[in-house]
Amino acid sequence: MYKQINEAYKYIFEQYSHPIDIAIILGSGLGPLADEIENPVIIDYQDIPFFPKSTIPGHEGKLYIGKIAGKTVCAMKGRFHYYEGHDMDIVTLPVRVFAKLGIKYLFVTNACGGIRDDLNPGQITLISDHIGFMAPSPLRGPNLDEFGPRFKDMTEVYSKELQAIAKTAAQKTNVQLKEGVYCFFKGPMFETPAEIRALKAIGADMVGMSTVPEAIVARHSGMTTLGISLVTNKAAGLGNSELDHKEVMEAANNAEENLVKLVKQIIADM
Repeated sequence: MYKQINEAYKYIFEQYSHPIDIAIILGSGLGPLADEIENPVIIDYQDIPFFPKSTIPGHEGKLYIGKIAGKTVCAMKGRFHYYEGHDMDIVTLPVRVFAKLGIKYLFVTNACGGIRDDLNPGQITLISDHIGFMAPSPLRGPNLDEFGPRFKDMTEVYSKELQAIAKTAAQKTNVQLKEGVYCFFKGPMFETPAEIRALKAIGADMVGMSTVPEAIVARHSGMTTLGISLVTNKAAGLGNSELDHKEVMEAANNAEENLVKLVKQIIADM
């Protein structure tokens, strides 16, 4: 892992050697935020050592580095998923590289299914906590002592300070913002209605197929994380239609303006 992290780090650093304030991982349909970056340096994933090619519609597979609201950001336009066949080491490799680059803040965004009654398509939601027991631990195996301890506390994976900034930014931009607990599901199939009922019973408000592995590794690496979910559909058994990725993309595109506005304000207020 150290070889993979170091080689990816060196390549990115050769393309952009200035300090970076915030890393942002953009989920399905949320890539347009990268277009807000001023004069970006754009790096194709396939040119970065050990970064796999993105295979999911809505995930362009490029790294954008530049300015938003006066801060230097590094945005992943597309991420890697466990369901694509990648080991968790690869799914979370970019986060390790961000930590190696000295980036202190990580924003993780995703498209997700709404479980709680008031979380309907188009709703932007802060992740207050997560349930990740279905995710193979990204910290499994030899510990990377350079980044963090063998047993890392997970009491506050998602920063309360950043959540407070986000809530204020939502008021300033007149964007309705709710919060909830996000649950990881391995995918790539959507959940069954019975699984959704079980997840609801244990306290999940939203469900998706990403984010939790990256957030765990960010926490292990000492990064401060903000999680934002965009509800793109009601979870299985709670809506009136069959679930498909096209629906996810359409809902994400419709809410994109509000999400971009909100994230830009959060960055400006940090």
